[in-house]
Amino acid sequence: MSADRGMVPEDLTRILFVTDPQVSPDGRRIAFVVTSLSDERDEYLSNIWIIDAAGGAPRRFTAGPRRDIDPRWSPDGARLAFLSERTPKDKLQLYVMPADGGEPTRLTALENGVGSPAWSPDGTRLAFVSAVGGQREPESDEDKRKSRPARVITSVKYRFNGEGFVYDRRPHVFVVATDGSAPIQITDGDFIDADPTWSPDSGSIVFASARHAERDDDDASDLWRVASKGGTPQRLTASVGPVMLPALSPDGRSIAYLARPAKNAYGRNVRLYVLPSDGETGPTCLTDALDRSCGALHVRPLWSSDGRSIVVAAEDRGDVGLWRVPTAGSEPPARIVAGHRALNGFSATADGRLLAFAASSPAAPAEVFTCRADGGDERRLTELNRAWTDTVALSVPERFRFTRAGFELDVWVMRPAEYVAGQRYPTLLNIHGGPHAQYGHNFFDEFQVYAGAGYAVVYTNPRGSQGAGEAFAQAVVGDWGGGDYADVMAALDEAIARHSFIDPDRLGVLGGSYGGFLTSWTVGHTRRFKAACSERAVNCQYTMFGTSDIGHSFNVVELGGPMPWEDMARYIERSPLTYAKDVVTPLLIIHSEEDLRCPIEQGEQLFVALKKLRREVRFIRFPGENHEMSRSGKPRHRLERFRHILEWFALYLGKMGP
Repeated sequence: MSADRGMVPEDLTRILFVTDPQVSPDGRRIAFVVTSLSDERDEYLSNIWIIDAAGGAPRRFTAGPRRDIDPRWSPDGARLAFLSERTPKDKLQLYVMPADGGEPTRLTALENGVGSPAWSPDGTRLAFVSAVGGQREPESDEDKRKSRPARVITSVKYRFNGEGFVYDRRPHVFVVATDGSAPIQITDGDFIDADPTWSPDSGSIVFASARHAERDDDDASDLWRVASKGGTPQRLTASVGPVMLPALSPDGRSIAYLARPAKNAYGRNVRLYVLPSDGETGPTCLTDALDRSCGALHVRPLWSSDGRSIVVAAEDRGDVGLWRVPTAGSEPPARIVAGHRALNGFSATADGRLLAFAASSPAAPAEVFTCRADGGDERRLTELNRAWTDTVALSVPERFRFTRAGFELDVWVMRPAEYVAGQRYPTLLNIHGGPHAQYGHNFFDEFQVYAGAGYAVVYTNPRGSQGAGEAFAQAVVGDWGGGDYADVMAALDEAIARHSFIDPDRLGVLGGSYGGFLTSWTVGHTRRFKAACSERAVNCQYTMFGTSDIGHSFNVVELGGPMPWEDMARYIERSPLTYAKDVVTPLLIIHSEEDLRCPIEQGEQLFVALKKLRREVRFIRFPGENHEMSRSGKPRHRLERFRHILEWFALYLGKMGP
C-alpha cells in the first residue's frame, strides 16, 4: 500500500512504541515492552512481548489489562520478572512467571508500588525500590469531605515534578524471595535510595543514595553497600556529584557507575567510572577521552564477561549509540553501535557476546535489533510498525552543519509530507528543552505531525546542547538568551539560504521548557515570526527560584551562580517577562496545572502581562498534567494539545503551499 498522507495527531494511537529490550542470559530470546495510546480509554496500555533472537514472529507474553513493564530475566533464564498494574487503582507491583508462559505470581502488594527490579545472581530473590510513608489518599466519600492535616515542611526538596509531595515519602530498597514470603525492607531513614544491584555472591546490594548532611543544598549522591538481609550501609564514594546505576564486575572486585564530576554541574558530561568494590581507593574515570555524555539512557553499564570492557550509551551529534570502553590500558572508547538513529534501551547476554537494543530513526519508530559484542552482524528482528509506516508519508530530515562564533552547529530541515518542488511553505522553527539536551535522529512525532500538516520544520542544537562536547554544552551557562538565541536565529537564516521552499514571510517558532523560555525570549527580541507557541516555559527566573522543584539550584547555576538577593538584576534581565512590552507576535501559551518543574505561574504571569498590553495571546491550561504532558500526558490531552497548536499556526501562517 502506498503512503498517501502525512502524519496526523490521531496517528499517535496507531503507533506501537517499542522499548526496554532484554535479551535472555543464553541469548535465545528477547523480551521487550510494547506500548500504545488508547484514545477510548484515555490511558497507556503496555504489554511484554518476546521474540526469538534467531528471528520469527514476535508474540505477546503478558496479557495485563493496563501496564506490564520492566521485564527482567532470571539468571537461569527460566523465569521473567516484570512490573504490572492489574486494576485501575493498582500501582505497579512485582510479578514473576515462567519464561515459557503460564500464570504470573504476584510477589508484592505495597501501597506505593514498586520500581527498579533486579534479580539476585542465585535466582532466589529480587531487590527493588518502593516508597515508604506519605499521607494516605482519602478513599471513601466521607473521608474526602474531611479536612486533612497540614503539611509540615522542613526541607527545600519537598516536591518533585510528576510525583507531588515527597518530603514524607522516601524510596527505600526491599528484597523479596520468589517463594511467596513477604518483602523485607533493608534500608531506611530520611533518604532517597535508588538503583539497587547485587554482588555476584548475592550477599550484598549496592545502591545510590544522598545521605550526606548537605543533601538538601546540592544534587550529589553516593554509592552504598548493604547486606542483602539488611544492616548498616557502608559508604563507598565521597559525594563529589550525582551517581547512578551501579553495576558490579563479574568477579565482584569493581563497581562501574555513571556520574557527573561535580555538584550542581548541569551541562557537564555524565561519565563512566570504575571503583574498587571495597571502597578503599577512589574511582577512576574511563571516559575522559570520549567528551560525550553517557547519561542519555537510564541503563546500567554492561560489563564484558572477562571484565576487560564496559558498554555504555552516549549522545553524539544527534545520535544515541553504544560505545565499548576498555577498563585498563590506553585504548580509547570505541563506538560499536552507530548510524543516524537513537537507541532507547539495550542489554547483553550473560557472556556478553550478543547485544539487544531498540532504536528509532527520524522516519521509523523504534524496533528491536541484535548485534555481536563488537557491533557486527547487526539484524533487525521486529517490524511492528511496518503496516503503519507503509500508509503514512513520513518526512526524512536533511542535516547540514555551519560554523558561527567558533562553534559548529547541526541543523535539520524537514520538507512537508506532500512537498511539491517549486512551492514555498510556511515553516516552524522548533527549539528543544534542557538546555542540556539534543535534537537528533530519533523518531519524533511532533515534527512528523507538523510536516504532515504542511509545514516545513527547522530544528537545531544551539550552544548548551549535549552531543557536541562538554565545552559546547557549558557555553550557555550564565548566558541564557545570549549566544544560544543568536545560534538559533543564525541556524534559521542558514536554512532559509539553503532551502528555497522555506517561506521567510511565514515563519512560526515554538518550544517547551527551556525551549519555551527561548521562544518567549525570541518574540520579545524580534518581530520576524508571524506566530509563536511557548510551552511549559521559564518566563520569570526570579519567581521560579522558589516555586520550581529544582529552581533553587538549577536556575542559580544556569544564570551563572548568584542567588537572587545577590544579583536580582541578573534574574530580571534574563527573564522573558521583562520584555513583554516588546512582544507583538501572536503567542499561544500552553502549560500544565500540576507542573512543578516550571510551575504554571510562569505561564500565568506572561499571559496576564500580554493581556494588559492588549496583545494577541491565548492561554491553554491542562488540568491534572505535569511538566511531561507532551511526552507522557493523558492520550486525549496530547491529541488536544496538537489540535490547539495546529489551529494556532494555521490562523496566522495562512494556507499551505504557495
